[in-house]
Amino acid sequence: MVMTLHPVRVLVLFGGRSAEHEVSCLSARNVVAALDPDRFRVTLVGITRDGRWTLVDDVPQVTDGLPSVPEDGGTVALVNGIKGPRLVRFLDDDEMEVLGPVDVCFPVLHGPYGEDGTVQGLLASMRVPYVGACVAASAVGIDKRQMKNVFTARGLPQVPYLVVRRWRVEQDRAGVLDHVEDHLRYPLFTKPARQGSSIGIRKVRDRDELAAGIDEALDYDRCVLVEQGIDELRELECGVIGNTEIEVTQPGEVLTGNEFYDFDGKYLDDDLRLQCPADVPDDIRDRCMELARSAYLAIGARGMARVDLFYADGEVLLNEINTIPGFTAASMFPYVWERQGLTAPRLVERLLDLAFEAADTDGRFSP
Repeated sequence: MVMTLHPVRVLVLFGGRSAEHEVSCLSARNVVAALDPDRFRVTLVGITRDGRWTLVDDVPQVTDGLPSVPEDGGTVALVNGIKGPRLVRFLDDDEMEVLGPVDVCFPVLHGPYGEDGTVQGLLASMRVPYVGACVAASAVGIDKRQMKNVFTARGLPQVPYLVVRRWRVEQDRAGVLDHVEDHLRYPLFTKPARQGSSIGIRKVRDRDELAAGIDEALDYDRCVLVEQGIDELRELECGVIGNTEIEVTQPGEVLTGNEFYDFDGKYLDDDLRLQCPADVPDDIRDRCMELARSAYLAIGARGMARVDLFYADGEVLLNEINTIPGFTAASMFPYVWERQGLTAPRLVERLLDLAFEAADTDGRFSP
């Protein structure tokens, strides 16, 4: 065990500025529930949609629709003083109240401004150990364009794809659509380069739908991926944890009635089911685990990740890697680990152990 402090003072960050704000709240609720109150002293900081850090007593409940961080909480900040990192609260008279030290941070943040290396860089500069990938791996993992470049350089199999940039669409929309149709065949998938939870993704079947799909994805990012659709595709997912010693779960499978695993299918489908191990041949199972490990190592991940794969016609292809996977009730990452005997409390404790281990290895100075 790396953690020797008792109790360990854990800062849980959730919410954030991305379109995955609500999903982050759902994930944070389950992370907090898994933290043993006898071993961990938890401080909850919700990040509002405009980026303000607020102190909250509890993760927002699911009431009408999806939860979000309340806008009326007191503003807090992380500072690094002589005695190490501290959380402080701003008072009405412009004074600050020291709330206490922070031993480790669990950023339960999905998407840009949380999963992309920005928060990781802040925490590293404050010498705060944190759960999950370093700055560089986080930045590569969130950007599907750069992630796919890394996978290509490592010779890892992927579906055919093209990258569409906003400025090209603005200059020559017809030319962009022609280029896509010349190199890929329908159906296609359009998706923002830096977004998760299937937000902004469309399945498109003709030129008009392609144009609309690109426009929707550009609402979330300046770059769009257009990927080749595959007939009779199955989506498999592996969980990965570790810094130097890497562990990979058997692949799980999402069973949904939706045409593809979109946002509604992930969070609003009452009929969604998870299965692990997935019903695939042994050689396909082994290939999934091999590719998940390779993807994790390719981007230099540490701590944790979920690797998504495509399986069709006897072949396994890499889809993407998520360096802060979901912890919701419908999320595959905690589910596949539980199926391997690592319950949510033990998984969260293990991730905090790995955060301390990474900080010790880096000398608490490296991002």
